[in-house]
Amino acid sequence: MIQQLFPTQILNASLFPARSRFLKDLEKEILKISEVDLEGQDWSETNYLFGYTSYGSMDQLHRFSSSFNDLKKKIDKHVATYVKELGWNINPKELNLSKMWVNIMPKGTIHTGHIHPLSVVSGTFYVSLPKKNVPALKFEDPRFARMMATPPKKQTVATKNLNFFSFIPKEGDVVLFESWLRHEVVQNNSDDLRISVSFNYDWK
Repeated sequence: MIQQLFPTQILNASLFPARSRFLKDLEKEILKISEVDLEGQDWSETNYLFGYTSYGSMDQLHRFSSSFNDLKKKIDKHVATYVKELGWNINPKELNLSKMWVNIMPKGTIHTGHIHPLSVVSGTFYVSLPKKNVPALKFEDPRFARMMATPPKKQTVATKNLNFFSFIPKEGDVVLFESWLRHEVVQNNSDDLRISVSFNYDWK
């Protein structure tokens, strides 16, 4: 008998249809924020090559705009589902959306591997994506650093046995994952923008 232990779970759900009015309006608002956020432009020039993120300047957008607050309310419901699936002995209301920021990735921008320290649940909502060659959200097996002598995997290995999993998002979708899970966004090689909203939930 083989038991599968210690699974890493991510949640993916559709919040809005692709190219819906909400997404189009939110895209316009994000582009406007990127134009007026001079501090964010400076931060991005050093930390987010070729692209723009409000992570270092405007990371409380759910308190700044009704559009982002409406988005938060929809995400809250899926966070509650995620908490239940993970078996956590807490009320989902004990998790508080602490930060919400936007990201614009033009051609050439990459977001290297990282985690979200001190948070519990993190995630991303996808506003606009390239029509082809969508940059993946790449997750890393949390045990990877301890695999000192593990043999290589077959090319056709099952998803559950991968060391890296490339999640290909869709417009209007949200993805949730535990904040300790190391992840990255691969380089955008498309002429189209990759626009997203990222966020953290903390335990009160």
